[in-house]
Amino acid sequence: MADARKGKIFTKLIKEITVAARIGGGDPNSNARLRTAVTAARQQNMPGDNVDRAIKKGTGELEGVHYEEFTYEGYGPAGTALLVDVMTDNKQRTISEIRHIFTRHNGNLGETGCVAWNFETKGLLALSKDSINEEKLMELALESGADDVREIGNNFEITTDPRKFENVKKKLEDAKLNFIVSEIAKLPKSPVQIEGKQAEQMIKLVEALEDNDDVQHVYTNSDIPDEVMEKLGGT
Repeated sequence: MADARKGKIFTKLIKEITVAARIGGGDPNSNARLRTAVTAARQQNMPGDNVDRAIKKGTGELEGVHYEEFTYEGYGPAGTALLVDVMTDNKQRTISEIRHIFTRHNGNLGETGCVAWNFETKGLLALSKDSINEEKLMELALESGADDVREIGNNFEITTDPRKFENVKKKLEDAKLNFIVSEIAKLPKSPVQIEGKQAEQMIKLVEALEDNDDVQHVYTNSDIPDEVMEKLGGT
């Protein structure tokens, strides 16, 4: 089971590296998106050969599959909003699978633009609360140009303007901080708290979407309390 999960993670990372290299070139030093993808791959202990092949497929040095990027929008239980980022070599297959997953888990695939307004693109960094004092982190983060620092469960979350993400990340790394999450994400403007059966349905919907090989990221404005997540076995 663990090997299968790691295989899925590798598949998604390889797609991201390939597309990033195709769009912005194969040098991570001059391609921020590729640099972020390669860092994520290393954090997952992906072999260097896999990373190199993915880059070469993106730049055309090796033959590879041509992936296209799409974002699907939809509604989950209690009218919650979801954005689903995909990379696929077969759009018709993927949209059919995504629609089926939504329907099976009490959701509905929507039209383009139906929920995207409820999200904003932000740089997101997360680290354990055990790694630094909150006051010190706030000082470091704001001095480096971050927008906000929040306490979320056992972690601190730092949000930034996407254009400042690399600079903020580097300055915090220079302070010897290690991140659990380091990405450009789509964050909800108005979270909706759900519990009970609706929370259970939402967890199953997100898990089913994330399990699809073509899905890279799932973003939702649902807010499920930690104690409910633990009870339902969600992450």
